[in-house]
Amino acid sequence: MKALKIAGGVLALVVALAGVGVVSAWAPDRPVETLKARWAPAPSQFVALQGMQVHLRDEGPRDDPQPIVLLHGTSASLHTWEGWVAALKGQHRVITVDLPGFGLTGPTPDGDYHLPRYADFVVGVLDHLQLKQVVLAGNSLGGEIAWMTAVGHPDRVSKLVLVDAGGYPFKTEGMPIGFKIARIPALKPLMTRLLPRGMIESSVRSVYGDPSKVTPELIDRYYELTLREGNRESLTARFSQSPLGAYADQIKQIKQPTLIIWGGQDHLITPDNADRFQQDIAGSRLVVFDKLGHVPQEEDPTATIGAVKSFLAQR
Repeated sequence: MKALKIAGGVLALVVALAGVGVVSAWAPDRPVETLKARWAPAPSQFVALQGMQVHLRDEGPRDDPQPIVLLHGTSASLHTWEGWVAALKGQHRVITVDLPGFGLTGPTPDGDYHLPRYADFVVGVLDHLQLKQVVLAGNSLGGEIAWMTAVGHPDRVSKLVLVDAGGYPFKTEGMPIGFKIARIPALKPLMTRLLPRGMIESSVRSVYGDPSKVTPELIDRYYELTLREGNRESLTARFSQSPLGAYADQIKQIKQPTLIIWGGQDHLITPDNADRFQQDIAGSRLVVFDKLGHVPQEEDPTATIGAVKSFLAQR
């Protein structure tokens, strides 16, 4: 079975390369300094934390008693929340951050990408910003990190927003090709030198309910930040260290008021997972956006932010 998976991964990469040519697919790592001008304009900042230069944005009124921290998913970055931030920062303090192994933050010094390590990182960010308690929201991997932080550090999280969150073992209906290849360790030497842009385009389009919304600039962002020095190795490590559903038995321990948002066209973490979250988290509220995919906050921030604003307004 393992040999078949490796062979399938090799075949997928060969097919992808055949479509664009090896020369155009040649894509070595890029130093972070070469990416900052385009992807880290103001109000981006870099803070020294846990041996990394962490890319984050801290926007909105500093006297907000209910700051909001937003955590992105696998192979994404803080940019995925820009629509929500624009809608919230007039009234709320909103913090977005590139998680270790992704975006401009890049790899951890020790190569540890276990989920409890990510939860500790989130608490480290809160400590650095001197935030005693926040509303914590996350998409996909970020959602899983968010609820694990809420369980492990309940005094730091007042409310929880889970957006197509990870947590349960699941069977996907459509995993992006980039994720499939990253799950095959034998392909690591190829991954760190070759990256067809078409593969990134295919992966991004697959997580949108309406692929026509995927713009060239959006593909540029995912492509260039994947090339950030060390990110591709981190992705392989992240998959190997974080088996699906490893901490699912903790979900019933969530006590914070919780809003669950899901895309009805999510083929990666399908909507039945939303129902499981609602069943396991007492008093939680579920809102499904039938036409959206795995990243509804990015695909249609205007439609999705209304549910968040209503949730934040509740006492």
